[in-house]
Amino acid sequence: MNRIISKLCRSVAPLLLAPSLIALPASAATFAFDTPATTAAALNADGTPTSTPDNGFFHRLGRAYLADWAGHGPTTAVPQKDRRGTPGPLSSPPFPASDWPIGGTVTIGVPDGQTYPLMQAINQNKGVNKIYGFIEIGANGSTNNKSNASKGILSNFPSAYDVYANTVQLDQAVLYFERLENTAQTDHFDWGYRLTLLYGTDYRFTTSHGILSQQLLLKNSQYGFDPVMFYLEGYFPKVAKGMTVRVGRYVSLPDIEAQLAPNNYTYSHSILYTVDCYTQVGVNATVKLNDHWTVQGGVSPGCDTAPWTTDAKLTGNACITYTWSNGGDALNSCDNSINDGKYAYNNLTAFYETWYHRISPTWHTDTEAWYQYMKDVPNMYWYDSGGLYANSAATPYPEITGGGVNLNFGAVCQDPRLPAAKQSTRCFAPEWAITNYVEHSFWKNQASLNIRNEVVDDIKGQRTGTPAYYEEHMVGFNFWAGSTITFRPEVSYTHAFAKYGVTALNISPGAAIANLESVTLNGPKAIIPTGLGKTQALTFATDIIFHF
Repeated sequence: MNRIISKLCRSVAPLLLAPSLIALPASAATFAFDTPATTAAALNADGTPTSTPDNGFFHRLGRAYLADWAGHGPTTAVPQKDRRGTPGPLSSPPFPASDWPIGGTVTIGVPDGQTYPLMQAINQNKGVNKIYGFIEIGANGSTNNKSNASKGILSNFPSAYDVYANTVQLDQAVLYFERLENTAQTDHFDWGYRLTLLYGTDYRFTTSHGILSQQLLLKNSQYGFDPVMFYLEGYFPKVAKGMTVRVGRYVSLPDIEAQLAPNNYTYSHSILYTVDCYTQVGVNATVKLNDHWTVQGGVSPGCDTAPWTTDAKLTGNACITYTWSNGGDALNSCDNSINDGKYAYNNLTAFYETWYHRISPTWHTDTEAWYQYMKDVPNMYWYDSGGLYANSAATPYPEITGGGVNLNFGAVCQDPRLPAAKQSTRCFAPEWAITNYVEHSFWKNQASLNIRNEVVDDIKGQRTGTPAYYEEHMVGFNFWAGSTITFRPEVSYTHAFAKYGVTALNISPGAAIANLESVTLNGPKAIIPTGLGKTQALTFATDIIFHF
């Protein structure tokens, strides 16, 4: 693929880089960034100048892309220290990063050698302060057919992020402002920051209660804006092998997957990731004890909750990572939400175990399991969808959002076909899940095969709105053009084994129980299954990411 792209770039170079445009010699067969040879005036045979080159911003940006696609991407002009510790276990691209993911910190000991076309056009990647981003457009065709994007009805749920069935959409348009602290050196304190701004349909997954959350929780809008990350980070080199302290809003510590599109193997996300904690606002410290052990600890107001909301709870988190096989294996254990575990907005008590294993230079596997729960969750039987029950201490129903849409589910504590006398007010709502990725790189690390298999048991329906056991299986590919364009086609199959005769697919979130969409009423709360939803779904999906 690289050879094809290189030949294509060379064939169009005389047109794109013609003297009338940017005054480069039409015979140029390779592309360099702004060196004296490319910025000086071209000369005739007698040595007289022919024209003055146009070295404007957009011409520099265009040359950066052509060079990247031809396999001559930029290198940083910032002096770099050598990497400390074990080598990176992966190749990036085609994988999201060269190191196993760890949230709440930069990778301690790894220099910042990242370069971007936008920064090449701005300052030839000479600075530590960077502006960059990407645009992601996705599309899918699914056997689910009840999506209504304008009303926020997501019939592909609990799949994410391709939740609107049979649509083309702007998933993410993201802009970063960033400075990464230099953790490769060990002689002085350094600091960094990140501000990440996101617009698109995927805002509904990153939204934190109290941070522009009215777009989702009051309006249930199809598109929205979210400042996904905003934090400062300090690096203390004299603490063990290095310590970072992050303050602000950051990605939740555990998980194979992450919110931003380029940080994932695939376009869609596992159900496991869709329904767990996304971001936290707080303080998190990470200490690298040695090349084997890294420990983390922090405090926040809870999962996806701002400290100024009524749902905020003082919440701790603690993680420990053990790395061996010269960096080829890592085991990450996390208790991500240490508090009373009682029902509040996304107040999950969650325990994670993730194992990363490099099988060979081109094959690796990632496996994650979690168990999470909430206590004292309101029984969805008392959800006031039909005006039949008052909201009281004896008959509570969960938080209701704009237009009667319920995005903070209660629990299906008992069979909803049972009479009120046999329904509890609240109950304990647990769930467990296991997800596995198998990854293979090929085409000289410009493409990858991605296989995902998972099971999720939402025992009381608190995470998806429907008590069900889900299986999901996905096969996809990543294809890269240089390091700036990513194309990710995939096909996935989901099977939901729901309880109580209801269905869990091809419905809006929570509809099977909360809105009684897949059942009918025959007297107060006497439920007769009607099969309006689905139990199986097949989805073909793809996205394309354009990095800048």
